[in-house]
Amino acid sequence: MVFLLLVMLGVSFLAFSMSHLTPGDPAEVILRMDSIDPTPEAVALMRERMGLNDPVLVQYGKWLLKAVQGDLGVSFRTRRSVLEELLQRLPATVELTLAGTVVLLLVSIPLGLLSAFYKNTKIDHFSRFFALIGASLPSFWLGLIFIYFFAVKYSLFPVMGRGSMLHLVLPGLTLGLGMSATYARLLRASMLEVLGQDFIQAARARGLKEKTILIGHALKNALLPLVTVFGMSLGHLLGGTVIVETIFAWPGIGKYLVEAIFTRDYPVVQGYVLLMALIFVTVNLMIDISYTFIDPRMRLSGKGGSK
Repeated sequence: MVFLLLVMLGVSFLAFSMSHLTPGDPAEVILRMDSIDPTPEAVALMRERMGLNDPVLVQYGKWLLKAVQGDLGVSFRTRRSVLEELLQRLPATVELTLAGTVVLLLVSIPLGLLSAFYKNTKIDHFSRFFALIGASLPSFWLGLIFIYFFAVKYSLFPVMGRGSMLHLVLPGLTLGLGMSATYARLLRASMLEVLGQDFIQAARARGLKEKTILIGHALKNALLPLVTVFGMSLGHLLGGTVIVETIFAWPGIGKYLVEAIFTRDYPVVQGYVLLMALIFVTVNLMIDISYTFIDPRMRLSGKGGSK
């Protein structure tokens, strides 16, 4: 838990510092948004009101103290609480991330199992080719291809906005397909390693069907590396929504972040980074806890270590 707090502290300092290294004066940005002529006197007065004349560490300390209490500041553009704005858009981003995760699992697990079960066959070769293509295509290009074929040319799915489940299809495919290729190859390698272990040979010697061995015995042990990688790649899923939300005009926090960057809305950028770091750290903690449920040997080793 101490390391998690240190990580959050480091992320908060980097987020606050990097926003102050960007060109442009926040006071001038606010004045222009209010249609006020940013004269030197007006800028100086606004900087004093915002506390920008204080040393950076003092500004960081004040901001961090408010952030711990749930106050991430006020958006320059909307004049609303940053935390309220982010939480209002978070469900849309979580919905899109879950859709991408569903696509990832539905594609990678069957493909990885078939590739391991039919090693060095046409299915395995197709899986390798799919992994190569999926890892090579950038998500923004894949999204534009989906829009052209499935929305513009054939009008099968809506292309913009959030509404019915159909609105999730194209963004979910764009987000999940690229990563599913990598997961399929990882599952294949893990399954082949597990299938060569002694307890699998013992199961075959008892006359169990190959399907039972593959699903009932090998898969559970092969999932542990995937769970580990999923915890690390969650940030990629959440971060990937920034591009996908922008392409499909999805009203999530990723699109909100892009708008904040273009308008130099520093409190929103800082709040976004802090919120994403908190979610990422929390999910990775839950992933670590889940190891003990996937692999009972970890529970036994933990009990033995405590003695």
